[in-house]
Amino acid sequence: MYTLYGFKGSGSASVEMALRIAQVDFRIVSAASWEASSAIDDLRKVNALAQIPTLVFPDGSVMTESAAILIQLGLMCEPGLLLPKDEAARMQAIRGLVYIPANCYSCITILDFPERFTSTRDKESLDAIRAGTRERLHKHWDIFADTFMPASAFFNGDEPGALDFLAAVVSRWSGTRPHLKEHRPEFFALMERIEAHPSVADVFAAHWEKK
Repeated sequence: MYTLYGFKGSGSASVEMALRIAQVDFRIVSAASWEASSAIDDLRKVNALAQIPTLVFPDGSVMTESAAILIQLGLMCEPGLLLPKDEAARMQAIRGLVYIPANCYSCITILDFPERFTSTRDKESLDAIRAGTRERLHKHWDIFADTFMPASAFFNGDEPGALDFLAAVVSRWSGTRPHLKEHRPEFFALMERIEAHPSVADVFAAHWEKK
């Protein structure tokens, strides 16, 4: 059985969806550095950075980093389940999977912890860092939408796959969805379509309860 260390509303949701599509047995261990009552000590034993998602394979090997996990699962699955069958489309999906953590996830880290990236700790300076980073984050999503918007129903083809799951999860943070709704409405509609897909709609609902 696979063991997924994750937490509600976090990036581990994308791996949870991928494991479901891969139809493998897995259990979820609730762990997060910001939640002291979670299994954070157990997570540190397999990932010194205590970051989620962390996936422990049945043989005990460990994978971290959302994109790496999703790519590996996609390569292990039947072609077309998590990564496109077509080679050119698969190349672009892998490119997109790396783009998101490199350009979007990295901005979110700064938004969450601006004090880690400056020696100036006053509120005005930290707020300025957040404002500039949020602007850059939304610009990165605009570029992603312009570059990767699929001609088919989803990034993965007729059914959603790894890139769909990661994009839909990470675009939920830091005001990205309202920005996309205004500036990239077609891409915003794609994110909504991914969330509503029967294969993963209940996972999204469990992580982000509709109000």
